[in-house]
Amino acid sequence: MADRALQVWVVDDDQSVRWVLEKALRQAGMETQSFERAEHLLDALGDDAPDVLITDVRMPGMSGITLLERLHGSLPNLPIIVITAHSDLENAVAAYKGGAFEYLPKPFDIDEAVELVHKAAHQNGFDAAGGDSTGPGAIPSLIGQAPAMQEVFRSIGRLAGSSMTVLITGESGTGKELVARALHEHSPRANKPFVALNTSAIASELLESELFGHEKGAFTGADSRRIGRFEQANGGTLFLDEIGDMSPALQTRLLRVLAESEFYRVGGQTSIKVDVRVIAATNQDLARAVTEARFREDLFHRLNVIRINTPPLRQRREDIPLLLEHYFNEAAKELNTPVKTIDTDALDVLRSYDWPGNVRQVVNATRRLTVTAPGGVITVDDIPADLGGEAASERAVQDWTRSLAAWAQTQLGSGQTPLLDTALPEFERTLIREAMSQTNGHRQAAAKLLGWGRNTLARKMKALHLD
Repeated sequence: MADRALQVWVVDDDQSVRWVLEKALRQAGMETQSFERAEHLLDALGDDAPDVLITDVRMPGMSGITLLERLHGSLPNLPIIVITAHSDLENAVAAYKGGAFEYLPKPFDIDEAVELVHKAAHQNGFDAAGGDSTGPGAIPSLIGQAPAMQEVFRSIGRLAGSSMTVLITGESGTGKELVARALHEHSPRANKPFVALNTSAIASELLESELFGHEKGAFTGADSRRIGRFEQANGGTLFLDEIGDMSPALQTRLLRVLAESEFYRVGGQTSIKVDVRVIAATNQDLARAVTEARFREDLFHRLNVIRINTPPLRQRREDIPLLLEHYFNEAAKELNTPVKTIDTDALDVLRSYDWPGNVRQVVNATRRLTVTAPGGVITVDDIPADLGGEAASERAVQDWTRSLAAWAQTQLGSGQTPLLDTALPEFERTLIREAMSQTNGHRQAAAKLLGWGRNTLARKMKALHLD
């Protein structure tokens, strides 16, 4: 496709939503037009058309669902992302049945919205920015020098000339979709569609239609034919994420497609042949799911032709500095701020942290630290406790124990012994004062804070001249 910016149109009666989307999409290198009402967008279509459309559902005048139905007839290939309330199941169902590419629940994550626009455009054959995958908002590349990641790279390389089915395993956030995209981009199908679907993110009653499509009139609300993900991916690659959550009935249908390369749309009478490479991913133990009769054994063997495991970050700690540097640079571009650097002590803390959210958590952490760290260099004091940093209380304990150690060294150096004769009374005097202050002079409550009885506190206060 021509070397030009991706055109994204937004329809929403909420000015703040339009503003946020416009800013994020433009930072990602896209061109935008916004409309307050669906009717205004329809008027603009006479002169131009977008590559991707984002529309709200509930608006004055024409609703987003009605707009979807109108555009499905005149622009059947236009990917439309519908914004709807998370609890509004009817609108979500109507959006999918009406041919929406995807829907975003409100309130939505802006990074998710930008990534979804990229996916919609990619599926529709648009190579954003003339094929430049390194610009802002582009899908990040796989990064790593650790042996476990090198094995992943070797596996991708070995499969470069193949269209074999692949099963990608690994914890959430380890980059399973990035591996799938790399497999596609280095395969003979690279110039064909790459279609990704998170099977656990779609209601079970919608997933069959999402995968295989449906005919007009197949069920209530099916007002037009819907092309499913298998047909969209014909000639290319279909990535099915979280495959372990698929229902037994859909597992059976998927097995037939893998075995025979054909299927029927929901409500359809004609068999449809497709040529699709399936790459599946899961964070579950599918072998155990087979043993527990939660996953079909024959489907497991069909998917498990070649397996690639994406390692958790705690098993490739040597890659953490590389990832931090890369995503601090990305965060600076996204937020239009100077790039933060990180000192040695802070880097040691982050390298020692287990990163349960894996690379996805690193991405979010670098954005967060770019915003919250006050200086240009991130120190251990900037790292919050939930990322392995010390809590303020822990730092306070370490500060006073260091001060106590320094005092003891000074006393010993000058021959002032025994230490406890001086230190213990001052220690108790300080704690009693703080406990009495905390309880506004209530002795029984202060004694409880100190772990003493009331009589013990009274005796101590008298001995230490605190009455």
